Amino acid sequence: MRKIKGIFQLLLIVAILQACSTANKSSETKSGDGESSSSADELIILRQSDATSLDPHFTVDVSSANVAHGKVYETLLTFDKNRNFTPLLAKSWEQVDDTTWTFELNEGITFHDGAAFNAEAVKATFDRLLDPATASPQRDKLGMIQSVTVDDEYKITMKLNQPYAGLLAILASQESSILSPKALQENPDGLKTHPVGTGPFVFESWTSGQSIVLKANDNYWGKKPAYKTVTFKIVPEASTRLAMVENGEAHISDQVPVTELARIENSSTMSLFRTEGLAVDFVGFNVEVMKDEKVRQAISQAIDREAIISGVFENVGTLANSAMSPMVVGYSKNVKAYDYDIQKAKSLLQEAGFAEGTTIRLLTDDRKERVNMAEVIQSQLKGIGINLEIQVVEWGTFIDELTQKKHEMFISGWGNATGDGDYNQYNLFHTASHGPAGNFFYYSNTEVDKIIEEARGEGDLTKRAGLYEKAMQIELDEAVYIPIRSYEHLAIYNNNVKNFWLDASNYAKISDVEITK
Repeated sequence: MRKIKGIFQLLLIVAILQACSTANKSSETKSGDGESSSSADELIILRQSDATSLDPHFTVDVSSANVAHGKVYETLLTFDKNRNFTPLLAKSWEQVDDTTWTFELNEGITFHDGAAFNAEAVKATFDRLLDPATASPQRDKLGMIQSVTVDDEYKITMKLNQPYAGLLAILASQESSILSPKALQENPDGLKTHPVGTGPFVFESWTSGQSIVLKANDNYWGKKPAYKTVTFKIVPEASTRLAMVENGEAHISDQVPVTELARIENSSTMSLFRTEGLAVDFVGFNVEVMKDEKVRQAISQAIDREAIISGVFENVGTLANSAMSPMVVGYSKNVKAYDYDIQKAKSLLQEAGFAEGTTIRLLTDDRKERVNMAEVIQSQLKGIGINLEIQVVEWGTFIDELTQKKHEMFISGWGNATGDGDYNQYNLFHTASHGPAGNFFYYSNTEVDKIIEEARGEGDLTKRAGLYEKAMQIELDEAVYIPIRSYEHLAIYNNNVKNFWLDASNYAKISDVEITK
């Protein structure tokens, strides 16, 4: 029996629990709306912020990946609604031994630029990703891949440098999107603004700060979309996005303020989709700047996390005990975050020699809930003599500030795209992941690095979970971050839309959407 079998069993259990515990409202068109049954040609999706890059090898946020993943680009395999693996560009796969996998590819598929999809195309994609000269922030996420070799036109062998229990999960994520070999050869830099894949939608245009337009792929090898165009419109104001969906100017918005739930649920023209997620909201520290562990511990104990869940998020989502969601393989309920204890916090600051009234800067993007959270934290930290200065910026600037280390504290989250603990721990806390790969804490701990590396190759689920538990507790004890909320993803859609859903990674699933006028 293969060591990795346990991973699939646990993924199935997680999927079943998700299906049982999640109250999703079905995206079926409500009757009695007086709408025509004829199909509309354009699907309009509203976003708060523009994308930062459409090249999967340089895309570091779900907001950007959501535009192209599963739409322009496809992967060798994918997740179904229950988080089970299902074939996509690869029709089958086999684990030959602990470090060797083979993939049989589908035939007769072409990229949007006319290039053929075959084994050479798959090899070209992974060769480019893994080449140090590419300088992809995604490289280490797939760094366990030693080589991809072409066996014949539609078969590849993937050799790993060590056993890796999460391989199929990362191959199903956007980082493993298969890119056109023609585009890679002729203009690889152009992929940042002009993606070329095999998916059901073809990139049409990107007007910075306004919209990204995709056209239905008339030559798509699978089921073709029921509409001709999908337009991602950038609308910064949450109230405006809500009004546009409600009055039919737009169809979907997957960035929904929790303060508007009552209005949404009482609307006769729009509906709410909600599902448990793989992501966690947290408050992070740049430990290269905030070096004093006692100060970080004090702040951790001065923040009332339960008050934030109820007061800011209106109990949408649940209190997090770590940066890993309960839905992620490797999660442990035994990991403990710092308790809310004002007196202990004051004592720690005194031990650290921290001067009362010192200013610390907190960086956040401009999502309403995160701004509200920042203001609550600002009020709470006043109680221990810290003057918290809040800096609110739009998403692209937020990523730039973090990358350039222009932060002391920050509010962020980690949207685990694979459902596997390695995607969480390696990307957020390993020394090799400093910066855009995910470790914006700039945290380095050789013991934690070794534990995470050991867990990568551990096929026994119980041992693997124990390793993650140990690493996560060290990270919390050293006050690298403060876990706040395990996500519940929300989206709104006009009642003229059918068959829309979000997956647990918060990717909008639109291929089967139907729209009535």
